[in-house]
Amino acid sequence: MFLYVLLWAIFGFFSFGVVALRLLFLKWFASNRPRSKSDEAYQPKVSLIVPTYNESKIIRFKLRNISMIDYPPNLMQIIFVDGNSQDGTAKIIGDYNKQHPEINVQLLVENERRGKSSALNYALKHCDGEIVVISDADCLWKPSILREAIPYLSDPEVGAGSGPKVLLNPAQSWVTKTEELYLKTLNTARLGESKIGSTLFFEGGFSAYKRKALSSFDPYNTGSDDNGTVIQVLENDKRTLFIPEAEFYTIFPIGWKEKVSLKIRRASQLLRVLTKYVTLLSDGKLKGARKVVILNLFIHFFAPIFFVLFCVLSFVILLHFPLLSLTFLTLAIPKVRIRFFDAVVGFSILVLAMILNASNRRFTLWSQPESRALVNEELLAKHGLV
Repeated sequence: MFLYVLLWAIFGFFSFGVVALRLLFLKWFASNRPRSKSDEAYQPKVSLIVPTYNESKIIRFKLRNISMIDYPPNLMQIIFVDGNSQDGTAKIIGDYNKQHPEINVQLLVENERRGKSSALNYALKHCDGEIVVISDADCLWKPSILREAIPYLSDPEVGAGSGPKVLLNPAQSWVTKTEELYLKTLNTARLGESKIGSTLFFEGGFSAYKRKALSSFDPYNTGSDDNGTVIQVLENDKRTLFIPEAEFYTIFPIGWKEKVSLKIRRASQLLRVLTKYVTLLSDGKLKGARKVVILNLFIHFFAPIFFVLFCVLSFVILLHFPLLSLTFLTLAIPKVRIRFFDAVVGFSILVLAMILNASNRRFTLWSQPESRALVNEELLAKHGLV
């Protein structure tokens, strides 16, 4: 039985322990390493792409939000690319453009829905900006976002940058509270990774790419247009940054069912992205991001397996040594309980995503979250977004 207890401790360390050490390690880098170079005078032309599909409930908010962006109009190209919406989204955009010609919105409509990456690549052919920025229709920006974020791309070594997600409803339910904690942890890790070299995690609410470093979105067909696009930037020996100033705001689901569905889809895509990194590492590529890639491979592939083994041994050991259950009294501490619960959910989702990927389950087309109905003018005005 001593061997079981020893293995239990080892499996616990290589799952929960390694995750905690990784966070402490990246948190130290995030706090103590100098920030990336930023030239405030750098003001290139920007092509903003907004992909849409059946966005009639929120697209007017997005249009109004874009009209508030504090960036020279002559240096902004705005492209909406619609995936053949069936709810009049394209008409709303067209009507708004006629009423507000000063915004100069270009509308592209696909003849059928093929997914976000396909829509982005279609729009990319029409971009003439030095910087290409992506923003989802349900993600809103503070007016100064381009003026504050774009200067980070002035560094010749930087090829792309992405910003943090801010929830508009962080205290609405236990689901949103745990997501808020997760995002804070994730953003600390992304900043730490950026200061080591590059971050692998990009968000669709704000992702900016140098046109020269971008041949297409998700060129390896990972199913993740955000993280999948980062691969080619790193292949070109360019850094990818987390930019704290590039905050974007969005609503998050308040129910577990919708959250788990969303998380599984993203985890499945992320694992396919990381699988591609394995190939690139074996080919001797990704020199600048190698440490970050290897660390994430362990966290997302091996740590979940150790988590499963830890759970199995926990059950066996507690049957023989019930007194060991006293160790779980630490969960009475709120911060410990929340972080432990978040880690368990995260590992469980990764394990399920591994199973789905092994069965060749793909998530090509995105389903619109029910939580979008929670977006309203009063909430957005409170945050200065409309």
